[in-house]
Amino acid sequence: MAERTLRVLVGKPGLDGHDRGAKIVARAFRDAGFEVIYTGLHQTPEQIVAAAIQEDVDCVGLSILSGAHNTLLPRVTELLKEKGADDIKVFGGGVIPEDDIPGLKAAGILEVFTPGTSTDDIVKWIRGNIPPRS
Repeated sequence: MAERTLRVLVGKPGLDGHDRGAKIVARAFRDAGFEVIYTGLHQTPEQIVAAAIQEDVDCVGLSILSGAHNTLLPRVTELLKEKGADDIKVFGGGVIPEDDIPGLKAAGILEVFTPGTSTDDIVKWIRGNIPPRS
């Protein structure tokens, strides 16, 4: 039986209105052979979690530039846990200060990619750390 294609949801939580980077990353995921669901701009954590569960994704990549990362990213992991879907892995990227990364990881964000990270490095990380859920 063939292994299921990895399904990745790319979300833009909060009021951040810039999505060029998220779209570039989503395209890199697609080009790497992943199934990609992009939720668009201005999504609440609740909307992102609902889409992740509905789409049966393996992981959620959150892109944030607005400075609300310490609130919005942990809220996504909290909601996944509340919904019994904490097997859906979460990672993030964007303008996130190095000093905030340990707190995000403690809140369940598996990895944080900062500006300048290559899409190849993100794809390699996903392949090495996120198996398809089945």
